[in-house]
Amino acid sequence: MRIEIVAVGTELLLGQIADTNSAWLGEHLAEAGVASHFHQAVGDNKARIVLAFRTALARSDGIIVCGGLGPTQDDITREAIAEVMNVPLVRDEQVVERIKVMFMSRRRAMPDNNLRQADVPTGAAIIEQTRGTAPGLICPLGNKVIYAVPGVPHEMKEMFDRGILPDLHRRMAEAGEEAVIRSRVIRTWGASESGLAEALDDRVEELDHREADDGSTLTIAFLASGIEGIKVRLTARARTESEADEVLAREEKQVRAILEERLGDIIFGTDDEAMEHAVAKLLVPRDLTLGLAESLTGGLIGARLVNVPGSSRWFKGCIVAYDSAVKHSLLGVPPGPVVSADAAERMAEGARVALGADVGLGITGVAGPDEQDGQSPGTVFVGIALPGQPVVSQQLQLPGDRERVRQFSSISALDMLRRSLISSAG
Repeated sequence: MRIEIVAVGTELLLGQIADTNSAWLGEHLAEAGVASHFHQAVGDNKARIVLAFRTALARSDGIIVCGGLGPTQDDITREAIAEVMNVPLVRDEQVVERIKVMFMSRRRAMPDNNLRQADVPTGAAIIEQTRGTAPGLICPLGNKVIYAVPGVPHEMKEMFDRGILPDLHRRMAEAGEEAVIRSRVIRTWGASESGLAEALDDRVEELDHREADDGSTLTIAFLASGIEGIKVRLTARARTESEADEVLAREEKQVRAILEERLGDIIFGTDDEAMEHAVAKLLVPRDLTLGLAESLTGGLIGARLVNVPGSSRWFKGCIVAYDSAVKHSLLGVPPGPVVSADAAERMAEGARVALGADVGLGITGVAGPDEQDGQSPGTVFVGIALPGQPVVSQQLQLPGDRERVRQFSSISALDMLRRSLISSAG
């Protein structure tokens, strides 16, 4: 079953309000095994809303409409639905009474225009309102359906769970189409989106022509996530959750093997696992602790690390040595340039000693906009001190403005630490 989401409201087109409803609905439709191939946004104009509905119905089995059910003149979703259904609006007296009771309970006078919210297209069923004054609608059109819910997010979500989802399940069961859609995200750092796509090109092509014996489907997509790297999303559709999970587990294993062979150790986590979680997973089994010294990142790395539950067991602390004098006095950086490989190495070793940690990580560089120590903005040095090994460093040249350089520096330094810990263990 294919459902299209139509968000109604001129404010969405003007960028005055972000359309979070469509994203939420897309996620929860997928969890219910319902495909959502198109999302639309349309302003408060009846002719354009009608066109949006007719376009959606031409390519989908149903529509979920968010917004336009309020009491004001620009709330015209009901009128547009009635035109598409080719039926009149009829005032539902039970809805009128509920609206009156709601206003009385709040000790407020009810404006007459609220009665518009009781107008229902002939043949439609209502989803009773429990949090606001506007009921939702379930409007059948032959073997298709239009669902309409308020644009207020908490009202929309409650009506989706209570009214829309059960009706969708009933329709899917009657059509013999019940299924689940599950996704898994493989998180990578250090490869471009095009590089990942090229590495997996053969596998994507194979899946495009695959016909599974069990009726399941599987797709691969690439999601650029800014400073959090590139995500490879695997999506499986199957009859049951366990079947979908089995499909995902097999595919994840295969994708990991392909990427490791062609691009090296670029995978650091799955789903919600951030780079700091990957570092923690490598420190904890070896009973290692970490000390940190930051300059240009100003504590961003430490803030990421403490987001990991239980980080107090392995994260000793952070010295934010922003002033050069602090680098000299606390971390043992010698007089002279502080944006250099030697300074980063001294900071890593200094943090390890000062904080009593097994592992030290140091970072220094130029966030911009001006040069420092003859180094251009975006120049970053990362030092790593591991037990029983020489201190090492690496120079990075990062793009972007001051904030992006600092953010990219943070995750890049953690990735370097992750790779170093893997190498030292192997």
